[in-house]
Amino acid sequence: MKPGALAGRRARSRRQAAADGATAEDLERRAWRAALAVLARRETAEEQLRRTLLGKGHEQAAVESALERLRRERYVDDAGLAVRYARSRMEFRGLGQHRVRQGLRKRGVAGAIIEDGIREALGEVSERGVLDRLARRYWTQRRRDVPAKRLRGLWAFLVRRGFPAALVHERLRALWPRWSDALEGLEPHEGE
Repeated sequence: MKPGALAGRRARSRRQAAADGATAEDLERRAWRAALAVLARRETAEEQLRRTLLGKGHEQAAVESALERLRRERYVDDAGLAVRYARSRMEFRGLGQHRVRQGLRKRGVAGAIIEDGIREALGEVSERGVLDRLARRYWTQRRRDVPAKRLRGLWAFLVRRGFPAALVHERLRALWPRWSDALEGLEPHEGE
């Protein structure tokens, strides 16, 4: 069987069931089961789950009903997801708050929830400590580079990882003050 053929059959069977007189309760039950199957594989934000279910051909009303039940029974918790995602990305993957924010936005988490989640995660994980750990590892792995070039490359690496440019600047000046003049011209932009 070709990949996607089964998905096409499922979508046709849902439409056919709806046309054959399936009740709203049946459609809601199917959306509920599909949502649980998605959540069994991976924790998902509410908006991301909504898009997935609608993409699978479930009715809008059935999806909304399933999402309401999932919220009520606490299977979907965007606030908890934001905290856990932020903490794990910062601590274990070495990402800064800008990259974490971007990842949560992509998952469909609301802005205020993202900010609260990052704030709570920063209370548990030191962004400064994560940055220092990454910086030291980068520095030792590139021993062959001239220190000034290495420091500029490190600055760019850390900013791409999502750390605020002002924090990167501060930490690199503190860790390697001897070569901090190499950071001239890499001043952080306003608002970073």
